[in-house]
Amino acid sequence: MLDPAGPSAQAIALVWWWMLGVAVLVVVGVMVAGWLAMRRGHGSEANATDDIATSHGWRWMVGGGILLPSAAIAALLVFGTPAGFHQLPLHLTGAGGPAPLRVDVEARQWVWSLRYPESGVQLDNELRLPVGRPVDIHVGSRDVIHSFWVPRLGGKIDAIPGRTNVVRLQADQAGTFRGQCAEFCGLNHAHMVMTVIAMPANEFEAWLAAQPVTASTEGRP
Repeated sequence: MLDPAGPSAQAIALVWWWMLGVAVLVVVGVMVAGWLAMRRGHGSEANATDDIATSHGWRWMVGGGILLPSAAIAALLVFGTPAGFHQLPLHLTGAGGPAPLRVDVEARQWVWSLRYPESGVQLDNELRLPVGRPVDIHVGSRDVIHSFWVPRLGGKIDAIPGRTNVVRLQADQAGTFRGQCAEFCGLNHAHMVMTVIAMPANEFEAWLAAQPVTASTEGRP
């Protein structure tokens, strides 16, 4: 997750690093505030009044219970929402890039079945994609809820029976990556893995042309 190899994973990692940094600052701030409170409060109980205690209590409730969470949620929306756009199959006009490649994925206990509908090529537990080209993954399930996830390339998308969800991936470098079911789906859930191979575009086209064509199967997403 922290070694992204595509724009979607890069955006997610950036949000994560910002969240980690802010969380560290919050923890340090709470520890400092607690230390100051203990120092200032030592021996001052006799001078405290109900009005002072009420004033301090309101300050902490408004500042720590309303303003701070509101600012944190607003910042998360500002930074997090654009990261989600990378995972959506958006058709941006004027982009000038290659058209997205479609791959249909059917999850079942405990296998990933993948099909390239334009060519009819079908694979099990292996996804091949061209470097630098967006790939729209259409995900469905035959039995229970699964979750499609390639950590170095993008976010998760649930595979739900009777429904097709779409997530966009893109690899910016050639290599082999691990895909994993991220939703507990039964006894062998941990072994429901997938090998993802990103290839240069010309090598991918040559590989695709050399594969045997499998007849279409009913019920695929």
